[in-house]
Amino acid sequence: MAVASPIAPAAEAKVRCLTDSHGRVIHDLRVSITDRCNYKCVYCRTGEFGAQYPELGIEEYLRLIKLFVNLGIEKVRITGGEPLLRQGLVELIEELARLKTLKGDPLDLALTTNGHLLGKLAHPLKAAGLNRVTVSMDAVDAPTFERITRVPGSFKKVVAGVRTARDAGLTPLKINCVLLRGFNDNEIEGFARFAREENVVVRFIEFMPLEEGRLWTPEIVVPLAEIVDRIGRAMTLVPMAPREASETARRYTFADGVGEIGIIAPVSQAFCGACSRVRLTSDGKIRTCLFSQVEHDLYGRMRAGEDEASLSDYIVQTIYGKEARHHIGEPGFLKPSRSMVHIGG
Repeated sequence: MAVASPIAPAAEAKVRCLTDSHGRVIHDLRVSITDRCNYKCVYCRTGEFGAQYPELGIEEYLRLIKLFVNLGIEKVRITGGEPLLRQGLVELIEELARLKTLKGDPLDLALTTNGHLLGKLAHPLKAAGLNRVTVSMDAVDAPTFERITRVPGSFKKVVAGVRTARDAGLTPLKINCVLLRGFNDNEIEGFARFAREENVVVRFIEFMPLEEGRLWTPEIVVPLAEIVDRIGRAMTLVPMAPREASETARRYTFADGVGEIGIIAPVSQAFCGACSRVRLTSDGKIRTCLFSQVEHDLYGRMRAGEDEASLSDYIVQTIYGKEARHHIGEPGFLKPSRSMVHIGG
């Protein structure tokens, strides 16, 4: 059985919650169930579609997620790679929907997808208990979109998936757009119109150094202030109050209240001080930060036969050591040991 660290009082006391050494309560778990993807977006990956890291069985992800839920996790987001590629996804959602938080509430279940397969899976996922979905969509112009994804015909599939998911009730439906100067920054105003016309929440994300290649530079980042200014020239934006302290997006609506825009600005306006997240990779490693240089092999311990109490202690100790913040743009900054597609959004 693992021995609790003397610097982790939460583990010593067997407190059933996840708190790091900076006083942040961790209640949001993101679980990648594959690093395979059917797209090869230019800002994300340079390799082929196949997996680089092993995938666990669906029942193994369920067992690991239950450990976190029993320690206070309230939100679970299934990610990838592209999670809709995994057989057994609907069954996993059905099982997760049966779990209760420590407060006795149902888990808040969400999923992030590129949307290509969403048209046929939106209704089954909703019926299984999924609450909402986020679609990664980096242009509202078909040629630009397909130049980014490098998959012909992808734009129509994603738009159809977005509309099916919205009609299935997987709402509020969010569209995530990673902006890159010179690639798709001409899409900002078009996305604002898309948010209003399609009744979805569009969220712009500053480009982070998480790609497989060496594309990232500070100059390619389109910062929050520029996005707000660009949209504001075309239509009036009205700031919205945050729903919780750990919310990552700065939220805006329009003067008539129709539509919503969010801007996630980890580069220009980092929000690490209120971070409530932890990640589990497709091969069962805990990552306490997107930019972690160290991984923690939870699945390896489970496979070796450690019991639930020992595994729970290990999770508590690991979360206690969560990094204070990332160091993007600072001297000596190192990219994480995995790219985004191999970590999980």
